[in-house]
Amino acid sequence: MELNKIYQGHCLDVLKTLSEQSVNTVITSPPYWGLRDYGVKEQIGLEETPEKYIENMVQVFREIKRILKDDGTVWLNLGDCYWANRSKNGLEYIGNKGKSKDYMLRAGGSSHEYLKPKDLIGLPWRIAFALQQDGWYLRQDIVWSKPNPMPESVKDRPTKSHEYIFLLSKSQIYYYDHESIKEPAIYGTQDVRGSRGAFGQPQKQRREDKVRGSFDGKYGKEAFRAIRDKRNKRSVWTVTTKPLREAHFATFPEDLIEPCVLAGSPINGVVLDPFFGSGTTGLVSLKHGRNFVGVELNPEYIKIAEKRLSEVQLELIHEM
Repeated sequence: MELNKIYQGHCLDVLKTLSEQSVNTVITSPPYWGLRDYGVKEQIGLEETPEKYIENMVQVFREIKRILKDDGTVWLNLGDCYWANRSKNGLEYIGNKGKSKDYMLRAGGSSHEYLKPKDLIGLPWRIAFALQQDGWYLRQDIVWSKPNPMPESVKDRPTKSHEYIFLLSKSQIYYYDHESIKEPAIYGTQDVRGSRGAFGQPQKQRREDKVRGSFDGKYGKEAFRAIRDKRNKRSVWTVTTKPLREAHFATFPEDLIEPCVLAGSPINGVVLDPFFGSGTTGLVSLKHGRNFVGVELNPEYIKIAEKRLSEVQLELIHEM
């Protein structure tokens, strides 16, 4: 298997050619079901039913499990969609499909056993549970909170402003460098909801903006600081989406991928993205001293990714 390379082809076909236990971690965002037609035959995401999409995803991740080292992890980003009626050919297009390869689709079909128009399908969790049933360890659901979500004109529900990242592992014990992604600890005075003092006033938590571990008593004021100024990474990650000038499709923000790369792989480790897109997983991997392996079906996206990667590789050479 050649490292720091993008393999063109359908992910299932390419994955079958890669060596067993050759990858430390997988970080990927598969095409969301029924969202876009990327203009390439055999693409995942245009299946007629969500059940078929889930089945295809399970097949892909069986190959990933073979390639992944026994202590490897998967960081899987998935978005959701709503059921709606479709046109005769099975797809209802939104916008002018004649002007762009990347037009939006409305997910759904004319009938389903139980899904109704306007139903949230719940695909991220359906896929997570399907992978769990297929033998994966489902270790954590991470909420990607978006401060700048796509605007929606809906008036009967809140605007969607989050997606999920699922942390899965191949084994019960796995590589996870929690120290590398610790975040600043904040210890501020705040009201404890439901707590009352002697005179009916809300109690305050006895933390007064001091670093945990400080001494501030009779003998120790300012004598000792910073036993612990960081805490374990939380499961809600607030990351702003950023447009990519060269691409007309959604891309991973680098800040979203960075913790996955750092916690999921050692220096000189191998990071796989079987839905490589514009190559952000590869970019972040290189910047942090890891190798990448990318798989992408669309040749146009490979051109974008190669251009971005070459710029980063040149920067790294100049820094040496």
